[in-house]
Amino acid sequence: MNVFDIIGPVMIGPSSSHTAGAVRIGRIARALLSSEPVKARIGLYGSFAKTYKGHGTDKALVGGILGMEPDDIRIRESLALASKQGLDYSFEEAALENAHPNTALISLTGRDGETVSVQGASVGGGNIMISRINGLAVELTGQSVSLIVLHEDTPGIIATVTNFVAAQGINIGSLRLTRDQKGGLAVMTLEVDSPISPGLNAVMGQLPHVISSTVLNPQ
Repeated sequence: MNVFDIIGPVMIGPSSSHTAGAVRIGRIARALLSSEPVKARIGLYGSFAKTYKGHGTDKALVGGILGMEPDDIRIRESLALASKQGLDYSFEEAALENAHPNTALISLTGRDGETVSVQGASVGGGNIMISRINGLAVELTGQSVSLIVLHEDTPGIIATVTNFVAAQGINIGSLRLTRDQKGGLAVMTLEVDSPISPGLNAVMGQLPHVISSTVLNPQ
């Protein structure tokens, strides 16, 4: 346990779970979309679905999608700001199975047509857990530098990626691999102990059988 866990995050209220955590989920969805978001479809599950207006979860999620920090006073006006910036957003109740009661499923479309889907839960004290990216299972807290690699499920790909990271002198703290089917698409998520430069990430994206590589900095 650290001080953050005891006193909670610096944030715009009223609830660390329903606002600070929600902002961080929105920020991660935005970070995984390489272009400016123009459309956001936000599914809410459990407590989020029941109390999102009263607790300001809707404003927090949209604020995060706009790139705001949890302590940004503009979160209170995020819905109006989103409309001014041309972000088409909507909320609906999400039908999920075995999900945390404070879960949001965010589907973003970027200005260039790119899309990303992120499912994340606010687990208390402003902490979050991202459980799915584009439908594939992951485990990301957003507290460490993370590398998210979408790739073909082919022999040797794990060694290719990890050897490349190790060759840069970067230590891997954790690694998780999920695939949709044998020989299909897979996603590798690595939490690492050092920053990853944009140039290094670009080289990673050119490795054999790698479809895309995204660096997620602490949110």
